[in-house]
Amino acid sequence: MGLVRTAGRVAGLGALLGGAVTSYAHWEARQYTLRRYEVAVLPPGMRPLKVLHLSDLHMVPGQRRKQEWVRDLASLHPDLVIDTGDNLAHRDAVWPVLESLDALLDVPGVFVHGSNDYFEPGLRNPFAYLLPDDGRRHTDVPELPWRDLSAGLGAAGWLDLTNRRGTLTVGEATLAFAGVDDPHLGYDDLPAIAGPADPDADLRIGVTHAPYLRVLDQLAADGYEAIVAGHTHGGQVCLPWPGGRALTTNCDLEPARARGLHRHPADSRPGDPGSAALHVSAGLGTNPYLRMRIACRPEASLLTLVPRERDTEAVR
Repeated sequence: MGLVRTAGRVAGLGALLGGAVTSYAHWEARQYTLRRYEVAVLPPGMRPLKVLHLSDLHMVPGQRRKQEWVRDLASLHPDLVIDTGDNLAHRDAVWPVLESLDALLDVPGVFVHGSNDYFEPGLRNPFAYLLPDDGRRHTDVPELPWRDLSAGLGAAGWLDLTNRRGTLTVGEATLAFAGVDDPHLGYDDLPAIAGPADPDADLRIGVTHAPYLRVLDQLAADGYEAIVAGHTHGGQVCLPWPGGRALTTNCDLEPARARGLHRHPADSRPGDPGSAALHVSAGLGTNPYLRMRIACRPEASLLTLVPRERDTEAVR
């Protein structure tokens, strides 16, 4: 009887601990956080630019707190918005996304889509993300109205970088872009954007939803000094060490670069030929059926681009 009683106590303690962790994970998934970085990529003497990087909103109607938090980001007065996709998580989410962006749509912007903009989300086994990628994608479900989202963003003047190159004038700077469709679904068309980046631009930026190495390698080799991506959710469930340590990225990018500001290639340094500053956003949302995060708060990032005579460093 003593052994049975002890086993029951251990099981009860385990259930209590599991419930506490689950409650915390649900709470953390709503602790929206602004990250600030300084990135030295502009030509010497140029005025700094503030770039707001949004990714992985995974919006569902009724997520008022998230919508209001995103809307308030306009108070940062960014010079440019880069949206790296997965804005949708429901077929009725296009209007909530556009309404959340609100005043930000008056700011110059560029965007690409992710897999969750294209197809309805479903309940997934979270532990499957820790296994090797078997190449299967959940495309046998109804499509989401991504065309309406593209139309809404395009009507506001944002540049659609779906397997395209383009140019924007932002303040005194001419910015050249190259973007790809979602690499996680294999929709990226690298030959369509291949070739040396515009040498006449003041800065060249690559944009992708998922930071697959094949995409990062080409963008860096073609001369894009900065690359922005999302998709990883920063690992979403990380080891609770200082800064959090991701267990997976849901792509072939190594977990050490699952979020934040890095270099690509990883062993390159600023000024090296074919080296780019890489920013990977942990994003603002999750699969609506698994709305949990651990040691990886949902985030948007304000990237302050400064002249190259100053060091590239994270300031928060």
